[in-house]
Amino acid sequence: MPTPDFVRQTLNDLQARDLYRRLVAVGSAAGPRIDVGGRTVLQFASNNYLGLAADPRVREAAVRAIERWGWGAGASRLLAGHTDAHAALEADLAAFKGTEAALVFPSGYMANLGAMTALVGRGDLVACDRENHASIYDAIRLSEAELARYPHGDVGAAAEFFNPQSAVRNPQLLLVTDTVFSMGGDLAPLGELAEVCRTSGAMLVIDEAHALGVLGPTGAGLAETLACGSRLNAPSANPQSAIRNPQWPLAVTASVGTLSKALGGVGGFVAASRDVIELLVNRARPFIYTTALPAAACEAARAALAILRAEPERRQGLLALADRLRRMLRERDFNCGRSATPIIPVIVGEPARALAMAAALLDRGIFCPAIRPPTVPPGTSRLRISLTAEHTEGDLDQLVQALVAAR
Repeated sequence: MPTPDFVRQTLNDLQARDLYRRLVAVGSAAGPRIDVGGRTVLQFASNNYLGLAADPRVREAAVRAIERWGWGAGASRLLAGHTDAHAALEADLAAFKGTEAALVFPSGYMANLGAMTALVGRGDLVACDRENHASIYDAIRLSEAELARYPHGDVGAAAEFFNPQSAVRNPQLLLVTDTVFSMGGDLAPLGELAEVCRTSGAMLVIDEAHALGVLGPTGAGLAETLACGSRLNAPSANPQSAIRNPQWPLAVTASVGTLSKALGGVGGFVAASRDVIELLVNRARPFIYTTALPAAACEAARAALAILRAEPERRQGLLALADRLRRMLRERDFNCGRSATPIIPVIVGEPARALAMAAALLDRGIFCPAIRPPTVPPGTSRLRISLTAEHTEGDLDQLVQALVAAR
């Protein structure tokens, strides 16, 4: 098939600016060590935070489900694709998140699309943190609501969008934020944002994709941490970790989550009141018009969720490793931004430098790919270190030594 000229021109331009991306095939299960290009390397690129992607109990749950339901669901949820496994997983997720109901989607990306397009539409106003995940931005565009971007973590700027004139002009006001930002590992000022929504009457939608299983007394996320009046064990360099208003409950309209990170599988969900979930069932196009998540993926997620709840030491050990690595890197003058989670960036500046450092790490047996624009702002290209509960202190020592040598 012929290739249009603009395609080749675009690819050439990406290569010239060190922004061209290539797929790297992994030849083994997700874990702290993976097979890449015929060699085993230590990897720090996975969101498999609790090490559950290859856990034998999760595998066995998936196999049992395949034996009962087969692999594919065969239809959308509103036709013949809804199974007992979907219903059971949604009940488990609602209980875990402390909501009346939950709704499972084939991916976290689709969960954001579904939630936003069901809650707002043309003429409504959505305030959105500049560093929110791409799926949130795409969801707002798909909804046709007015997008109002505020500087990263800037509560005052967010509040300015919800002035009395906005309430008159826009039928619905909504603020949406990641609770843990995927490229910086820092925290949203969630308490203050919730107060902005309370005083303005705006809806609040949060994406807990990178917080679920990692933060909170039971691992339910940052909202759980704040609602329980807890203080996250975060470095003082991150002022966003301070809880200034511990007296809420947080009035969250919808909490989006994923089954593909700490739970080690595939899929996404929205947890909310029963009425909000019923609205999604009836209005969320990414839910209505797609084939259901396989029942086996649901059963695997249920098994992973049970392990998450029964084994808090996984989460506790992971957070301790993250604290240790941040301390080691900062002592050696690496720029880790405002990380307060197992996502720890090493910010180096330009794309070429990030690529060179990633290549130098791979030469030393460590897989940690470069992150470049448009995923992160220009001038902030980085190595995004992502820890899992399966890493050891020795792995961290090896990583730091390799980073120092690469620099």
